[in-house]
Amino acid sequence: MEQSNYALSCMNIHWEEFWLEDIVDIKSGVRLTKADQAAGKRPFVGSSDGDNGVTGFVSNINSSLDSNLLGVNYNGSVVDNFYHPYECVFSDDVKRLYFKDKTARNKYCYLFLKQCILKQKSKYAYGYKFNATRMNRQKIMLPINSTGKVDYDFTRKYMVIQEIKQLYEVIKYIV
Repeated sequence: MEQSNYALSCMNIHWEEFWLEDIVDIKSGVRLTKADQAAGKRPFVGSSDGDNGVTGFVSNINSSLDSNLLGVNYNGSVVDNFYHPYECVFSDDVKRLYFKDKTARNKYCYLFLKQCILKQKSKYAYGYKFNATRMNRQKIMLPINSTGKVDYDFTRKYMVIQEIKQLYEVIKYIV
């Protein structure tokens, strides 16, 4: 079987360690107790490992109202994280991560980062929380380009190809 040019170019990717604080900005969510939640249609993201972190729907608005970011649990289901392209409100148990490089603020780069962060899950548990200080100083491996910077173009293309592969499998199953 012949390898594609893309597959061959992936073999030549170089990886480097980066502190999370060097590639993302980290912001906190805001405490919103069950008693203070007003029913609504806006997703409320809590420290859950399922349903994309959405633990309810509220009409409340606070300073955590946000979209197009990665929500990372530092309490509860520690290190679990989800991409949120839609507007939602975040619990104080969830940190909001944004790429510093605005060109990387897209679904595919966030999904790539999601997996890189999940590789650290076994390190954190009850009593050793993935708090803001540890998040900032967490090292992750990322692909680099010829200038030594994170290769966001590669991460985006890689994730697009992974998505296409999954869609192809779904189509094969349906047809």
